[in-house]
Amino acid sequence: MAIGYLNMQARTAHEAVPLSGVQIRVFDAWGNSLYTLSTDENGEAPNIPLETVDKSYSLNPYFTGTPFVAYNILAQASGFNSLYVSDIPIYDGETAVLPLTLVPMEETQRSPIRTEISVGKPAVASHEPRNPEGTTDEPRILRHVVIPNPITVHLGTPSSSAQNVQVSFPDYVKNVASSEIYPTWPEASLTANIYAIITFALNRVFTEWYRNKGYSFDITNSTAYDQAFVYGRPIYDSVSKITDRIFNEYVRRQGQTAPYFTSFCNGTTATCSGLSQWGTVTLAEQGLSPIQILRSYYPKDVEIAETNITTGSLSSYPGTPLRTGSTGLDVQTIQTYLNRIRRNYPAIPVINDETGKFQDGTKAAVTKFQSIFNLVPDGIVGKSTWYKISSLYAAVTRLAELNSEGTSLGIGTVPPASVLQQGSTGQDVITLQYLLNVISEYYPSVPRPLQDGIFGSGTRQSVIAFQQQMRLAPDGTVGPLTWQALYNAYLGIEQNVPMPNPGPDTSTIQYTVRPGDSLWLIAQRYGTTVDAIKRLNGLSGDMLSIGQVLKIPASNSVPYIEYTVRSGDTLWLLSRRYNTTVDAIKRMSGITSDLLSIGQVLRIPV
Repeated sequence: MAIGYLNMQARTAHEAVPLSGVQIRVFDAWGNSLYTLSTDENGEAPNIPLETVDKSYSLNPYFTGTPFVAYNILAQASGFNSLYVSDIPIYDGETAVLPLTLVPMEETQRSPIRTEISVGKPAVASHEPRNPEGTTDEPRILRHVVIPNPITVHLGTPSSSAQNVQVSFPDYVKNVASSEIYPTWPEASLTANIYAIITFALNRVFTEWYRNKGYSFDITNSTAYDQAFVYGRPIYDSVSKITDRIFNEYVRRQGQTAPYFTSFCNGTTATCSGLSQWGTVTLAEQGLSPIQILRSYYPKDVEIAETNITTGSLSSYPGTPLRTGSTGLDVQTIQTYLNRIRRNYPAIPVINDETGKFQDGTKAAVTKFQSIFNLVPDGIVGKSTWYKISSLYAAVTRLAELNSEGTSLGIGTVPPASVLQQGSTGQDVITLQYLLNVISEYYPSVPRPLQDGIFGSGTRQSVIAFQQQMRLAPDGTVGPLTWQALYNAYLGIEQNVPMPNPGPDTSTIQYTVRPGDSLWLIAQRYGTTVDAIKRLNGLSGDMLSIGQVLKIPASNSVPYIEYTVRSGDTLWLLSRRYNTTVDAIKRMSGITSDLLSIGQVLRIPV
């Protein structure tokens, strides 16, 4: 028989925390135990081979059997609910990467609850009709096309009471492609289908198709309305590599901005006016390129466009890959991010290169990061690696901030006695919003509310989602039962989630705003971005006040910052501002005189 592979990764809090020591058992369809595995410090289990059927069956649209062999797994860890994933398709020559998102047990929970996920055959093998509605017209009010980070997916038909989950956009696309088609198809066929999947989703986001109808999600997983998505399913390497390359590219008509409405169906048991999934295989085998395949089903003037705008991103991809020999602020950003991430993933080596210079140490850290997160381990920071590093840095720093905030709020173990509902304000609302923010890191169905002390519609949606998760009456009111459930979940997280050893917190420095400062100038001075400073300090606008204290991102490995001398600066004033000494600045900068020149660049220890 042919051989496919299964790789499993146990992580939580949007991958910010790897779970080591998770026990995994792999079974065949008859319940026979094939492997017993355990995850390492990166939350990863060894790659295992599994028997399957020959690849040729998945390339034949007339084959009526199952062109894969299905397996089941059971994942268990102390302090976490167990996870059982069944009907995992394994294909000839393909590696399936299965995320094991384990949920912490609640404080009062005596035994783990088993969550079950069934994967099954892809949508291309379904006989269900597909006739999604959408628009191919250019909206009257033009907006930028953005990558939603995250995208909110409704796990059912639009009007159903199913849960919503939030996932990163590349992960969403990989999931849909793995749920829609066979990963063994020719590369041109896979690429054309993934372009259609990306564009379909971006059309929903761009036109606010569901949000304009009053729904709190961007897209559904119902193939009758949208495209297939199975939360918790495995992703295939062939799909993942293509998606990493093109996740910010989409189909549009020439002269237009809007993503084209790229409807599709399998083209055999279900036909439609859009792309035929099976038809793309035939065209790819005839030698057509992805854009030629797309133009075979959509208007002849469609083209591939690109957007580098990502919602919620700390810093945008610079547009060109970073590699050995690269220098500048973008390299420093990556070094800062990786040195912070390695506190959660210690297998990533420390970067000892000079700040802002991409040398062997930076390449080694990038390569290890790529291997841990299923990216091509080439040591080059292209857009997929930049996006993953940036999003993971945001996850680990956000978790650290939440842990610190919980200490300052003094959450305790006894819930408040108040009853809260939409319109409530005050300290108990801040406590509620904090609890929901922490819980949202570990429960994908609970959206993250804004922490502003005002019980608005966003907080109500988060409360309802939490109540549904805990099987409470979803009325959006926080009474004694909901308060107790919130505390049980929160305290369970505290008790059961292994927090990485943080070490000394050198990820931020403090800066006091002085006359003439702006966010842009401060960002340039410290080699960071305006968005990173605003996010770290909870700022919504660009206005600063003299004397205001800001937290500024800084790298573990950065012994100094580069400062450009301005009018009125002296070494003594700079030493006071940066909490150092005149002698230290002079030694670091290689100067002997106390005289400074406007425009002179100093190195100041931090």
